[in-house]
Amino acid sequence: MFYYLSQWLLNWSEGTEWADRLSALRLFRYITLRAAGAAVTALLLSWWLGPHVIAWLKRFKFDQEYKDAAETQGNLTSRAAQKKGTPVMGGLLIVLVLDLTTALWAQWTTLILLTSLSVLVLTALGFCDDFAKITKQNSAGVPGAVKLVVQFSLAIFIGVYLWRLPVVSYLRIPESHSTITSNLVSVLMLPVYKYPVHIGAVLGVLLVAFTIVGSSNAVNLTDGLDGLATGCTLIVTVVFVVFTYVCGHAEISKYLQVPHVVGAGELTVFCAALCGASMGFLWFNCHPAQVFMGDTGSLALGGALGIVAVLIHQPFVLVIAGGVFVAEAVSVMLQRGWFCYTRRRTGTGRRIFLMAPIHHHFEKKGWHESQVVMRFYILCVMFAVVALSTLKIR
Repeated sequence: MFYYLSQWLLNWSEGTEWADRLSALRLFRYITLRAAGAAVTALLLSWWLGPHVIAWLKRFKFDQEYKDAAETQGNLTSRAAQKKGTPVMGGLLIVLVLDLTTALWAQWTTLILLTSLSVLVLTALGFCDDFAKITKQNSAGVPGAVKLVVQFSLAIFIGVYLWRLPVVSYLRIPESHSTITSNLVSVLMLPVYKYPVHIGAVLGVLLVAFTIVGSSNAVNLTDGLDGLATGCTLIVTVVFVVFTYVCGHAEISKYLQVPHVVGAGELTVFCAALCGASMGFLWFNCHPAQVFMGDTGSLALGGALGIVAVLIHQPFVLVIAGGVFVAEAVSVMLQRGWFCYTRRRTGTGRRIFLMAPIHHHFEKKGWHESQVVMRFYILCVMFAVVALSTLKIR
């Protein structure tokens, strides 16, 4: 909105005495300014709306009075008194601030609209899951199969839409100094490999689907301790602030030999808004949490990261930067797989970890909740640095 308003005022003042006075509005053409403005706006809006949203959630009794999975399955009862009565669905605050800030500071391009609308769909799915848990007063929300159907349906729609989307990316062949154009699905870029890999439409759509669904569920699994998923999302999003800006800038992308995606620069504004919204929410979500994001926020945030990664040809950068999310998801798959295998072979299911996701394993080993969160932050920063370094390792 600010961009369009500034351009309207500049066009209106052209050739008049107001032209010099309004010339500063040209700054709104710069993505860096609008990204900074989006981050600050999202942070301030979160601080302002946070207490009101928390009070609203308490008024409608959207709070956790039931035993969560960590308490019922892992016997982590020592923290039960701290968690009970805390409002859930705090993800509404993140998504509200994110979409409002993006609408104010970004150009409403196809990529921005697609990302924002997809986040709203995943928010609605998470809201239904949280509402079911509150209504039943247990940790069983929407059946997992139903959530996967909705997630894959959305992800496949995005993949097919991107395959047929007229927006293109420009991929450079280093030795020949030539440039080829491609859609956002059929070509894959690997983090340390400078040549585009053609994978075709079918594999491309499947990769898009698994990236979005995997990222959404990985962040959801990470959301088990105060501030853990929020802080890790913030760190990973900073990586994509850099990548979206590089991919959206024709000269920088050429120098660093990454795909130039037309319109990707506006995703920098979206990612900056997500950083600000995450920081603002973390203010209320840090230990001891005043509000939980719930599936309302975790499914949406994970999906947003997956969609952005897909839109700039960098799904494997997300795997590196989101190493903590990957570890959380893999720990659950290994735990369930090994338990089922050993129960089939020996009649008794065995476990690899004391409890999965892996952050609960360390809780069971005696680490305090804040210790787990801070140490996972450190690991997430390390993964983020490695992901950023791939811009030069080609």
